[in-house]
Amino acid sequence: MKSAFRFALLALVLIVVAMLSGLTAMRLAIHGQEVSVPPLVGLAPADAERAVSGAGLQISIERQYYSPQIPEGRIMSQLPLPGTKVRRGWQVRLAQSLGPIRVAIPDVTGQSEHAAELNIRRRGLELASMAQVETAGIPADQVLAQNPRADATQVLAPRISLLVTAPAGPQAFVMPNFIGQPLGSVNRTLQDNGFKLGNVSMAPPIPPPDQATTGVIQIEQAPAQPSPASIIVTQSPVAGQKVVAGAVVSFEVR
Repeated sequence: MKSAFRFALLALVLIVVAMLSGLTAMRLAIHGQEVSVPPLVGLAPADAERAVSGAGLQISIERQYYSPQIPEGRIMSQLPLPGTKVRRGWQVRLAQSLGPIRVAIPDVTGQSEHAAELNIRRRGLELASMAQVETAGIPADQVLAQNPRADATQVLAPRISLLVTAPAGPQAFVMPNFIGQPLGSVNRTLQDNGFKLGNVSMAPPIPPPDQATTGVIQIEQAPAQPSPASIIVTQSPVAGQKVVAGAVVSFEVR
C-alpha cells in the first residue's frame, strides 16, 4: 500500500513539474519574440525604416502635419511610443512633418464645389471632407463655409473641409382626406397642386337584401363606371400620410 502511495505521489510531482516546465517554455517563447520599439522622431523615413528593420518591425507613414519645430520630411510622432514592448513584425505608425506652413489658405466661400476643389488642390492642399446642407434662398452647389478659414495661421494639416449647399428636395405635403367628395372636384384639386390621378376603380357593390325575405326580385345591372360625380370611398395614400409633389393618388368610388 505504501509503495502504491509513493508511486502515485511521484507521478503527481512529475505531472506538476511537466506543467511548470511547459508554462515556462511558453512564456519564454512568447517573450522571446518581443522587441522594444526604437525612438524614431526626428529621423528621415529611410533611417526610421532601417532602425525598425533590425528589430523585426515595420513602419507605415499614415499622416502628414505642418510643424515649425520638426524639419520637413522628418518623423514627428510615432505609435507605439519608444520603449514599448511589441511582437516582431509589428507595424509602427508614423506621422511625417511638412515643415512650417508656407501656403496661404484660400477663401473658397461662395464658389462652386468644383471650383473650390480646383482652387484647393492648385495650392498643394487636400480636400478633407465635404458636408451638404439644404438652405433656402441660396443656390445649390455653393460653398457656405470652410475649415480652416481663409488666411488661417495655426494650421496643422494641409486639408480643408467644406460645407456646401445641397439641391432642394421635393416639396412635401400631408395627404388630405378626400373620402366622401366627388371625383371630379378632387381631380381638379390634385392637378392644381401638382399631383397625379392614378387608378380609379369602382368599390365592390353593397350586397342586396335577401330576395326571399323582401319578396322583391332584383334585376342585375351592368357594372357602373367611374364618373366625375362618383363619390370617393377609399384613397391611397391614406389621409395624413406624408407625400411629395408629383405623387400619384388612387381612389375607389361609388
